[in-house]
Amino acid sequence: MTPMKKSFALIAAVAENGAIGREQQLLCHLPNDLKHFKVLTSGHTVVMGRRTFESLPNGALPNRRNIVLTHNRDLSWPGVETRHNLDEVTAQSPDERIFIIGGASLYNETIGSADTLYITHIHHTFADADTFFPPIDETMWEKVDVQEMPADERHAYPYTFVTYRRKR
Repeated sequence: MTPMKKSFALIAAVAENGAIGREQQLLCHLPNDLKHFKVLTSGHTVVMGRRTFESLPNGALPNRRNIVLTHNRDLSWPGVETRHNLDEVTAQSPDERIFIIGGASLYNETIGSADTLYITHIHHTFADADTFFPPIDETMWEKVDVQEMPADERHAYPYTFVTYRRKR
């Protein structure tokens, strides 16, 4: 039996200026983006940095294997596994799909080995943002699904769900 190939998928909501956060919080509240995130990641492994985990309002995300990458070997949280590098994650994860959910340094570290990007492009620029997603080089990625979503009474900004696959 051949071992299952692990693959990374990065998932993020990214503003027009590449911004993903401000003061360890999301830039805005888009309920449909949160539902989209839940549908895609439920039942899978989600990997995040310590600060991203600490920004979650209710701790570990339900119905997902939560892994926090941290250099501090003394940290632990209920419902969370801690790892100290990505090699530990891939060696110990039975899931063929591993979702990287933040933060910026983890996105920068993994975008080169990811095979899929699930990006919610927020059609707005947040001037006070302090955290950014790495640039998406469209010569290396192809859009395989695009869903345009207008602003409405629950969503202050229009946004687009885009799935990118690495070009072969």
